[in-house]
Amino acid sequence: MVTLDGNPVSAGDLLPLALTNVGHFTSMRTEADGCIRGLALHMDRLMRDSKIVWGVDLDTGRVREYVRQSLEGQDLPCVVRVTVYDPKVEMGRPVDAEEPHIMVSVRGAGALPPEPLRAMSVAYERDLPQVKHCGLFGALHARRTAQLAGFGDALFVGRDGLVSEGGTWNVGFVDREGGVVWPQAPVLPGVTMALLQRHAEHRTATVSLDQAKDMDAAFATNTSIGVRPLSAIDDTPLPVDHPTLRKLQQMYLTIAGESL
Repeated sequence: MVTLDGNPVSAGDLLPLALTNVGHFTSMRTEADGCIRGLALHMDRLMRDSKIVWGVDLDTGRVREYVRQSLEGQDLPCVVRVTVYDPKVEMGRPVDAEEPHIMVSVRGAGALPPEPLRAMSVAYERDLPQVKHCGLFGALHARRTAQLAGFGDALFVGRDGLVSEGGTWNVGFVDREGGVVWPQAPVLPGVTMALLQRHAEHRTATVSLDQAKDMDAAFATNTSIGVRPLSAIDDTPLPVDHPTLRKLQQMYLTIAGESL
């Protein structure tokens, strides 16, 4: 079931979102115990993005209430997506949309971690990268391009030649000394990335595509996949059993979830 402000959503409610694609969201993995890793960070994201996109404060107490309601009777683990948009938004006058509503949808969650991922480098830069917005056309077109070439997903490279992030995930690297490196680039501040940065030593540095391929290992992170090794970037294979990767995977699974 999909709900809008706690009520079953109608086609009329969804039409403005489908036609304009103006909104922002967060996706949260709810584990078997009903808890969510980084729940407070997800709420912070929704509040921050609501100020940027709509210029208003978001009541995260309502968000939690609607998520709890949507999880009743659901098989766990699952992934809950909270989308914030205004059903009154119009293409000609988006400035008039100033009363965002809360849509909640639920889907199944796979096992952690999923199989390693082969990534293809694609020249792409997201609009407003600091916001987790609904404008996914460019990212999904890049993903489709990579999949048509036989890869699992796209790894974005900016006009400056620097690696930034993946289709719907942050990317990290393991250097020759076994240290964790996060790209210094305009990227979405991912919740899983933030949790790992809190618990594991790391550094941030610019990473060119050639440098990325020369790393000891690479990995993707988001709430649905946790820490997923990259088995290749373009035609360059990468190890998927590096000790640092195993450490990050185990560390992530030990991070306690927060209750709604």
